[in-house]
Amino acid sequence: MQYETLTLVERETLLKELDAMTDFLTERFASLSAGEATVSGPEGGFSPVEQCWHLADLEREAFAVRIRRLLAEADPVLPDFEGDRAAVERQYKRKSLAEGIQAFREARAANLAVIRSIAPADWSRSGTQEGVGRVALCDMPSMMAQHDTAHRAEIEAWFARGGRA
Repeated sequence: MQYETLTLVERETLLKELDAMTDFLTERFASLSAGEATVSGPEGGFSPVEQCWHLADLEREAFAVRIRRLLAEADPVLPDFEGDRAAVERQYKRKSLAEGIQAFREARAANLAVIRSIAPADWSRSGTQEGVGRVALCDMPSMMAQHDTAHRAEIEAWFARGGRA
């Protein structure tokens, strides 16, 4: 689904859903202890603290960079973000869950502000994303939403499995 093909109501709904991801994380993880926040997900998936820092780093280092470069450059080649590697190298499990949620909240708000400011003529600007292929600026909000949906499912699976320590 491309953002530019959505009605104004559909666009605003999508942006509200993107904005709501931070509240979802806060609500789902609010009662976790520091120990519970580091319990890995099913089949070795991300723990709650890893989920939050992954989302924050992806928002800052992938989505923000892609949006900025698509706006500024003609036909950029956009690198992939290796989330699993980042989680290990950056030792997400040693970080604060609350700080991870806040980092994501700030990065998501910044990206949504940019998205809301994009001129209609710029939505078709495109490039090539490593591992994905051709992408346009108008694909970014939907890609963000799809990524959120996948993480919501992982988080719900963590709770369904009884993910507390």
